[in-house]
Amino acid sequence: MAVCLIGATQGAQATEPVRQTLVDIENYRPLIADHRAFRVGDVLTVYVSEATRAKSQAATDASSQLALGASLSSPSTDYSAKAGLSGSNGAGAQTTRSGELRTQISVQVVDARPDGTLAVEGAQTLLVNRERQHIRLRGLVRPQDIAADNTVWSHRIANAEIELDGVGDVSASQRQSLIYRTLKWLRLL
Repeated sequence: MAVCLIGATQGAQATEPVRQTLVDIENYRPLIADHRAFRVGDVLTVYVSEATRAKSQAATDASSQLALGASLSSPSTDYSAKAGLSGSNGAGAQTTRSGELRTQISVQVVDARPDGTLAVEGAQTLLVNRERQHIRLRGLVRPQDIAADNTVWSHRIANAEIELDGVGDVSASQRQSLIYRTLKWLRLL
């Protein structure tokens, strides 16, 4: 039995001792280091300031005329017949749409690409007066666009997908009734 203990002790001496530290060496950043997001799992704040405006306008103006005439003359009478057709049509339409979104949202780095670009995404849900608003953001951020305070503006995010959905009393009141939609579909309204 003593021989087994000696053999076990000799095997334990051959392995390198485990070093213990209070600092996580793989994730350690010194106090004077740059604390901007740069790896998967890091979080950064996005200032969303988006305004959109679109306008579409169309106009048509068409007119046509057709005139026919015939006449017949004889020494005793003159016959003359004329027919004409004319029409015109004019129409115009204009559509204007605008929207604005201003908020802050924290996103997480989900992928760090070889060129340093960071794929980020995040979501935030807000409940105000039984109105639930859900904001989602995803896109690509260049490291040089991240400010020293670990923030980035939404207009600096490539391939940005910003969604704002609302569900509740306010959005339900904006929905048209079934009767109204049916009459509109039948072109009665």
